[in-house]
Amino acid sequence: MTVAVDDELWSAIGDQIRRRLLDLLLAEGVGTPTSLSARLPISRQAVTKHLSVLDRAGLVHATPMGRERRHEVDEVRLARAVRQLNEVGKSWDGRLNRIKRIAEQIQRQIQD
Repeated sequence: MTVAVDDELWSAIGDQIRRRLLDLLLAEGVGTPTSLSARLPISRQAVTKHLSVLDRAGLVHATPMGRERRHEVDEVRLARAVRQLNEVGKSWDGRLNRIKRIAEQIQRQIQD
């Protein structure tokens, strides 16, 4: 089975800092670039750029709040990412099992 992969989504969560931002937002519910940068070893501006990538991928959405924007995880989109990851995992499990069977067959042929 071929799994349709959303490249923009996977590119967005492929970065360690963006995954950490998602973790923080999931734990706290909402966050601003200022509050999030206080918890990370990067500047507020860098957090804003990472949040923009997550926003374009649909993983977070922002609501204006004075001079800042409050960011929240889009749980529907995140659930889609989890489903994709599970499907990719199943696909790779199948491939690895086929490789294992071939290797075992070769090993038996060598021993005979």
